[in-house]
Amino acid sequence: MAKSDTNLSTLVRQAERPHRWEQQLDANMTEEIVDMLLGYEPFASMDPSRFPSGTPLREILRFDTAVRTFDTGEIVIRKDDYGTSAYLVLDGEVDVVIRPEIDPRLLGRAPSVKKGFIARFAQLWNNNREPEVWNKKSRRSNDSYNTESGSVYLQDYPRVVSGSQTATLGAGSMFGEISALSRMPRTATVVASSPNTRLLEFSWEGLRDIMKYDPALKARIDKIYRENSLKSFLSNHPLFSHLDEHSYRELCDAAQLETFGDYNWSGAYKRLAKDGNASTSAHEPIIVKEGDYLNGIHMIRAGFCRVSHKYGGGERTLNYIGAGSVFGFEEIAQHWKNTEQSLQSTHTLRSLGYAHLIFIPTAALEKFANRKWAEQQLGKVSLPEPTIADSDETDEAPSAGLMEFMAEHRFLNGTKSMVIDMDRCTRCDDCVRACASTHDGNPRFLRHGPIIDNLMIANACMHCIDPVCMIGCPTGAIHRTSFGGEVVINPDTCIGCGACAANCPYDSIRMVEVRSKKGQFLVDEDFQPILKATKCDFCVEQTSGPACVNACPHDALSRTNLTRITPLTQWLKRK
Repeated sequence: MAKSDTNLSTLVRQAERPHRWEQQLDANMTEEIVDMLLGYEPFASMDPSRFPSGTPLREILRFDTAVRTFDTGEIVIRKDDYGTSAYLVLDGEVDVVIRPEIDPRLLGRAPSVKKGFIARFAQLWNNNREPEVWNKKSRRSNDSYNTESGSVYLQDYPRVVSGSQTATLGAGSMFGEISALSRMPRTATVVASSPNTRLLEFSWEGLRDIMKYDPALKARIDKIYRENSLKSFLSNHPLFSHLDEHSYRELCDAAQLETFGDYNWSGAYKRLAKDGNASTSAHEPIIVKEGDYLNGIHMIRAGFCRVSHKYGGGERTLNYIGAGSVFGFEEIAQHWKNTEQSLQSTHTLRSLGYAHLIFIPTAALEKFANRKWAEQQLGKVSLPEPTIADSDETDEAPSAGLMEFMAEHRFLNGTKSMVIDMDRCTRCDDCVRACASTHDGNPRFLRHGPIIDNLMIANACMHCIDPVCMIGCPTGAIHRTSFGGEVVINPDTCIGCGACAANCPYDSIRMVEVRSKKGQFLVDEDFQPILKATKCDFCVEQTSGPACVNACPHDALSRTNLTRITPLTQWLKRK
């Protein structure tokens, strides 16, 4: 027995079991600060006994919150950014800028301009001889980025907001919670309007757990969501656009808010892909199972879902659907037309990554839905986001293998993905050279990527619907353009932190070393290379469109919206 124990000890080693709180949001958060926070509302009114021993209120505050101090004019959140934090005002005040919007250039974003013919022609001799030449004088981050607080601030803030409509929030006010929990872009810019404004930042995980165990805070945030975001979303859908104010309130009260999957799906996907396990459906929570009784519809507010159908001993992916799509509508509408028809789901719905959904129970649907419109949509291809099984365009449906490939690699996120027909591509690299000549001598993509049959999805920015690369950018350098929604980087405000490159699930952002006009690599005071982030910007400044597509002599390259089935299938048919 002793010998066996000895042999066992050579094969195993004791280690601490991993737990949720491996790292604090704020390394300077102490027990004394937690005591101070517990004296503020809403924490002072919370009942700690409601929280389980594994997730006590004190530990949530110690690990999932941070006290941040902002000076007058410092930007807390920017409109259209994606963020994972909510904020509570402890001391001081912040301004929510309602209208008009602050000049995007003051928020660290590039101006929205298109190059004319002369400017495009001048590129032939104006481009730098060396790639990625850095003009330090043009960088606005030197006078607008606070390296100590990690914030961007507006110089001469009173003048900037003079004449703007703002809402001032004081101590006890909360903001940013809806965007953080629902994975939606920020709806307004918030700026500190008094010196030494102290804010408590919540990670979304901490806010989620506090809402779970404190009914008062959950009711408060649910009320805000239902009065603002939920009503706006439902009123823009043809099913409910005819309702009056009183009916909208009833409908919003009946709706149920649901979230599925991993909020930080990018990191989880990277780990799965690295382990060669990205295709397994075990990591995709089931929302509705084929054969289940349909007691309502699911409206996707954010994120993506996989629609599948039983096939042989397994399942076949039929489609992936995103924000604005409705699942279960077709079956319920058919049931209205023929009440003897069984009301069961004909497909399985799973969350791909992270999904935020709104569930409308059948009773509310029967009371408030526009039945006349619903019955008119039966069998129509124009039904919002139809699954392939519901579509009349069966001759355009891609193969099951292609659908699995798209879902496995999460390419459903891309609105402008680079798809290359490898049978037609001669590897001449004209697309790469054209991109380089348009972007400081450095191509913004790699002619390389996952391949299925004869199709390659290249490592080029896909300008995603859910741009997780934008999360955590301290200066707002990576942002969406106002005119086309492309995700671009402002080189003048990029500080080379690498957050966007680390977050991108598709390896489409690269950190490159910048040079002087003489070709010298620039280094900082510690002789470390100065970096900046580069990626495809879809040639937003070029009126002729993306240079890569225009340069391909064999029509082997397309920039395709993979969030919809039809653009890809139409391009495949034209080949």
